[in-house]
Parts: sequence; C-alpha cells; structure tokens
Amino acid sequence: MASQRGGSAAQGTKRRKGLDKSHYLYIAVIVAVVLGALVGLMFPEAGKSLKPLGEGFIKLIKMMIAPIIFCTIVLGIGSIAKAATVGKVGGLAMGYFVIMSTFALAIGLVVGNLIHPGEGLKLAPYDPTKKAATDSTVDFLLGIIPSDIPVLPTLFAAILVGFALQKMGPQGAPILKAISHAQVLVFRILIMIMWVAPVGAFGAIAAVVGATGVQAIVSMATLMIAFYITCAMFIVVILGGLLKVVTGVNIFRLMKYLGREYLLIFSTSSSEAALPRLIAKMEHLGISKPVVGVTVPTGYSFNLDGTAIYLTMASLFVANAMGTPLDLGAQISLLIFMIIASKGAAGVTGAGLATLAAGLQAHAPQLMGGVGMIVGIDRFMSEARALTNFTGNAVATVLIGTWVKEIDGRQLERVLSGAEPFNEQTMIAGHAAPTDDHTEVPAVVAPKQPVPVNA
Repeated sequence: MASQRGGSAAQGTKRRKGLDKSHYLYIAVIVAVVLGALVGLMFPEAGKSLKPLGEGFIKLIKMMIAPIIFCTIVLGIGSIAKAATVGKVGGLAMGYFVIMSTFALAIGLVVGNLIHPGEGLKLAPYDPTKKAATDSTVDFLLGIIPSDIPVLPTLFAAILVGFALQKMGPQGAPILKAISHAQVLVFRILIMIMWVAPVGAFGAIAAVVGATGVQAIVSMATLMIAFYITCAMFIVVILGGLLKVVTGVNIFRLMKYLGREYLLIFSTSSSEAALPRLIAKMEHLGISKPVVGVTVPTGYSFNLDGTAIYLTMASLFVANAMGTPLDLGAQISLLIFMIIASKGAAGVTGAGLATLAAGLQAHAPQLMGGVGMIVGIDRFMSEARALTNFTGNAVATVLIGTWVKEIDGRQLERVLSGAEPFNEQTMIAGHAAPTDDHTEVPAVVAPKQPVPVNA
C-alpha cells in the first residue's frame, strides 16, 4: 500500500511538472496578447512596426505544414484500413467519425456565416515586395526560415503513398514505421516552434490593434465567445440529442460521470491527458473492452468535433478580417479539404493552427497574413476544443456500444446513478497512464504520437 502511495505521489509530481510547462506557455501567451493590445492602442505606429514578429512565426508554422500533412495522412490511411479489419465495430466507428466531423465542420461554416467574425477590419495583406531600406536586417532574418511547400500536391502525394503502402502489405510495414518516427520528429519540432508563440502573438496583436484600434479586440472577442457558445450547443443539442434518442441516456448524467476528466482537460487544455481514464471509465460503464479499445483511441485521431468547428470558424474570421470573404464555392472546397487535413490535427500543440494555415494556403494564399490574429487567441479557444473533442468521443463510444449490442444497460444505469462508483485505484496502478513521449493505444490505430501541450 505504501509503495502504491509512493508511486502515486511520484506520478503526481511528474504530472505537475508536465503541467507547469504547459501553464508557463499559456501564461506567456496571455501576457503577450495583453501587452500587444496595449502597445497597439497606446503606440499605434510602434505596434505596426512589430508585424515582422508575427510574420516570422507564421512562416515557421507554414514551414511545418507539408511534413505534418504528409506524415499524418499516410499514417491515417493505414489506420483506417486497420480499423476496418476489426470488423463491424471498426467500420461503424469510422463511418460515424466521418459523418460527425463533416457535420461539425458544416456547423462551423453556418455559424461563421451568421455572425461574420472579423468583418470590418480589412487588414492589408503583407507584401514582401515593398521593402524599406531599414528592413534589410528583418528581411534577412525572415529569409532564413524555409519557404513553404505547396499543400495540395503534398496531400495528393500522401494519399497515393498511403494506399500504395496498404497494397504492399507486410513489406510496407518498415516504411510505415519509419514515417511514424518521422512524424514524432515533426511534432517535436512543432512543439518547439510553439514556444515562440508568445513572441509571434505579441507582434501580431500589436500590429493588428495598431492598425485597426479597438475594433480588432472586439472582433477577436466575438469569435471566441461565438466559438464557446457553438461548442456548448453542439454538445448539448447535437451530441446530447443523438445520445438520448439512441440510448435514452441524458448527456448531463454522462458528463457528471466524467467530471474529473473534464477538470483534467481544462487544466491541461488537452483531451489526450484524459485518454487512459476515458478508456477505463467506458469499460466501467458496461461497454465491452473490444468496442472501447477500437472506438476511443481511433476517435482521438478521427473524431475531433471541437477542432472541426474551430477550423471553419477561424477560416471565415481570417477571410473577413482581410476584407476578402470566401464565396460559397470556396467555403465548400475548404470544408472538403479540412475534412481530410483535420485528421492531422490530432491533439499535438500547434497542429490545429498548422492545419488552418494549410487550408488557407491551399485555397487562398493571400489570407495567410491574417493567421497572425489567430495566434493570439488560439490558446483561449483550446479548452473548448479539447472538451468538445473529449465529449464527442465519450458519446461515440456509448453509441457504438449500443449499436453493436456490446453494452450492459443495467451496469450503465448503476454507474450513472452513483450506485457503482468508479474505482480510482485502477488508475493509480498506472498500467494505462501516458508517458512523457507517447500515448499508449491499441494496435488498430495510428502509430503512437507525442503527448501534446494543447489540443
């Protein structure tokens, strides 16, 4: 018992150390946004001169778009094939995930078109051909950062490679393993880049507020509030309604049961942090191990409802802020791209921002300058994204368990009523706990990915 307590204390210390790093970055971004807004309001010309800081950060993100898209799409295609081989559960799960992700993206577009976030700012795109003599040092420093690689050709090549590796069977396994290692490296680089986010946010917000005044702050606040409301409505109305119709379970009872996980997610801004606990709690709820083992980990890569809503609303915000709103055709093509590329936004710090940049780079490169505004407020929306992603996967597990008749209804009722509480000692044992470098998932899903700071 003493060793258990000692192990628990050690794990608690380890976890607190991990949270400290995340919180330092979070606090730094918040301070940078506030300082940037103050500089822009009090010293507009000085604020506008800080624009290269935001430009440099966006160039770093653009540099990572192609490798992220390539690695995640290649491995994602392999994951779909493996999930399908599991049979009815895997096929049903993948079908449900595609439908719900598409639906979430569409909701983001509808809400974005209703509220028109960013409208009226009319930010001028950065023109690299207009260089003052005093900008030579800045231009030199920005020129060090590699130029971006075309996104759509990379996506097309990744799809071909993914299906080709499927056809190779066992011969393709070493290549897939190598790509999985490359993915870990790419995500590690991305995490390193995200530690520069406070500098990028400071420069971007100072420049925007310096150019547009209070209107920029109002527009960013409008987007954040609308996003939180949209996520809440999606959870209560869409997920809650579907759960009630199919299983008769009230969404609020399920959320109460997952209360500790919500606190963990809110404190870390990452749904990945609660992955082992969700697996354990879904099994305790009465859902069979095979259903939980396929649905939960696969959903963490393919069922990102909150991220989907964020991608579309943020895209419309940037387009309106730049004074070039997207027509319906451009919005639909962007939605189709996001359906595919959002599978690469699976929980790693900055991957959502990189996916957003990829969509804009592929469909409207002139809008890339507006991504700097998102850098400053991206962290403020991370909790809503993570909580929505987590709830979507919890609901999906209950739904699929019901559809394949692999759920014990009486056990579910006893657990949700509080008659059979979850035994926290099963988590203290640590057999399913995530490590610093990887999240343990069953073999039916994509190769292990680094644990993120933010989802």
